[in-house]
Amino acid sequence: MQDLRGRRIAILATDGFEEIELIEPKEKLSKAGATVDVISPKPGRIRSWKFTDWGGTVAVDATIDATSVDAYDALVLPGGLINPDRLRADPGAVALVRAFAQAGKPVAAICHGPWLLVEAGLLRGRRATSYPSIQTDLRNSGADWVDAPVVVDGNLITSRRPGDVAAFIHEIAELTARRGRGRPHEEV
Repeated sequence: MQDLRGRRIAILATDGFEEIELIEPKEKLSKAGATVDVISPKPGRIRSWKFTDWGGTVAVDATIDATSVDAYDALVLPGGLINPDRLRADPGAVALVRAFAQAGKPVAAICHGPWLLVEAGLLRGRRATSYPSIQTDLRNSGADWVDAPVVVDGNLITSRRPGDVAAFIHEIAELTARRGRGRPHEEV
């Protein structure tokens, strides 16, 4: 994996995030040297969903309203059914996703996480993947949906499901390392 020392990565989540899709990227990207913060609408702890039932909790490092896009190099959007559905109804969460994309920073969404990309209006004319059950949502938003473990289109990284998390993390690290601090970011 790429050396991510000096990079800061935000993971946007709330209660109901798919556990492996937050925990594993947080651990692996941190191990590569990145500072990884969990951002949420509320302070405290948020609870995971572990495949078929509630799982453990993780600490929130900052709230959405206290988060500056300028402080981070990339944004990760874990899935699960509950988490992205709640976040796409939160104007602050949608604005944060849109701001990362408009700044040309990597935005990575897995499973149902691309619902936030749909809500932020970021998929028209872009290649993307997602959990298969929401492919129609992505297509209706103008995306060229493909069935692949991970798709990178400019600064957007999308992935299908928990089983693809290793490939997802690899692409987050690659794109974040290439777009290091102080380097110009590509436009969306």
